[in-house]
Amino acid sequence: MRTLLLLTLTLLTPFVGAQQTTVPLWPNATPEPYTGAPETDITKPTDRLVKGKPLAHLTNIGTPNLAFYPAPAAHNTGATVVVFPGGSYRILAYDLEGTEVCTWLNSIGVNCALVKYRVPIEKHFPEDTRDLEDAQQAMRITRSHAADWHLDPHRIGVLGFSAGGHLVVVLGNHADFKRSNAPASEIAIDARPDFIVAIYPAYLVDPPALTQLTKGIDPSATTPPTFLLQAEDDPVHVENILVYGQALKQLKVPTELHLYAEGGHGYGLRPTELPVTHWPALVETWFRTIHILPSVDKMN
Repeated sequence: MRTLLLLTLTLLTPFVGAQQTTVPLWPNATPEPYTGAPETDITKPTDRLVKGKPLAHLTNIGTPNLAFYPAPAAHNTGATVVVFPGGSYRILAYDLEGTEVCTWLNSIGVNCALVKYRVPIEKHFPEDTRDLEDAQQAMRITRSHAADWHLDPHRIGVLGFSAGGHLVVVLGNHADFKRSNAPASEIAIDARPDFIVAIYPAYLVDPPALTQLTKGIDPSATTPPTFLLQAEDDPVHVENILVYGQALKQLKVPTELHLYAEGGHGYGLRPTELPVTHWPALVETWFRTIHILPSVDKMN
C-alpha cells in the first residue's frame, strides 16, 4: 500500500499543479482587513522534516483564497473535499496538509478545494470569528461553482489537520453563523459541509483536565457525519477525538473514530512504518460507507 501511494503521489503531482484554478475568498473585500507583513514562507533549514522532507510554513495570509484541483475528467465522481491545512493558526502547512492531500484525493476521483485561510490569529472562534468566516466562505464558493466545476453540491465535505481539524469541526457545528453586515447574497448559499474529516484535531477540549469540550465546540444532532483520527502519543492530546467522539455518539451523529498507539502529530499523509500514516485508505473506505463514493461492487 505504501509503495502504491507514493507512486500515485509522484505521478499525479504535475497533473494536479497544472490544472488548478485559484479564486479569492472575498472578491469584494476581506472582512477585518489585514495590515501586517506580506505573505511569506518562513520555513527554515532547522525545521523538522516529515518522511525526510521539509514542509511549507506559510504565514501572514491577509488575502485568503481557494485553489481548486479537479479530479481527472474520466474519473471525476463529483465528490469534493474542501481542505484546511493546520499550523496552530500561526502558519499553514500548505504542502504537507494541503497540496499533497489534493493529489491523493484526485487519485481516487475526488475534487479538492484547498483553502488558504487567514493566519496568524491570536485567538480562534468564538473569540475571533475570522477562521469560521473564511471556512464558511470557502464552502459557499465551492458549492456555488458546482455546475462549472462539475461537482455534486450534495457531496461536498471538509478535511482538516490540527488547527484545520479544529476549524472543520467548528464549521460543522456553526455553519449557520452570520457575521455582522453580511450581505444577503453571501448567506444565500448553504455553508454546511456534507461530511467532516478531522485528522489529529486540536483545541477541541479544555486543558488541563481534557474532559470537557472547549468553548465554541457545540455539536448537535445536525452535525454532519464525522471521521476522527489521532494517536495516543500525540502531544496535542488524543482526548480531542475521544471527548468529541463521545459527544457525537450521545447525539447519534454518524461517527467513525480511529485511535492509534503511535504517530505523534503533524505527519500529513506521508506514509511511514507506523499504521496511523495509512489513514487515507480508511477515509476512502469511509467515503464509500457513507455513499460519498460509489461502493466497490458498483464500480465493478
